[in-house]
Amino acid sequence: QVQVVESGGGLVQPGGSLRLSCAASGSVSRLDGMAWHRQAPGKQRELVALITSGGRIIYADSVKGRFTISRDNAKNTIYLEMNSLKPEDTAVYYCNVVIGLSTYWGQGTQVTVSS
Repeated sequence: QVQVVESGGGLVQPGGSLRLSCAASGSVSRLDGMAWHRQAPGKQRELVALITSGGRIIYADSVKGRFTISRDNAKNTIYLEMNSLKPEDTAVYYCNVVIGLSTYWGQGTQVTVSS
């Protein structure tokens, strides 16, 4: 069993910053890709950023230059540093991890950007 737990969401004003964390635990023999997705009300879930085991990083165009994904392999943890937040960044942010052919999702953490 693999558990994936996100933390760090909350309410922030436009232009503010938040840092999300995602930790994988349990039967984690080898982590391949780890990624952040988000889902806003009434919209489909979308990829925000991913980082492979080799360190390759991909960002959605909407967050390039504002969000930074990083990875701590020793802790099986990834982070998402979010700066210059906009109201349209409001969503539930989900973390997923890929181990071999299996994908595991966390429960999500709410991020609300509002004045």
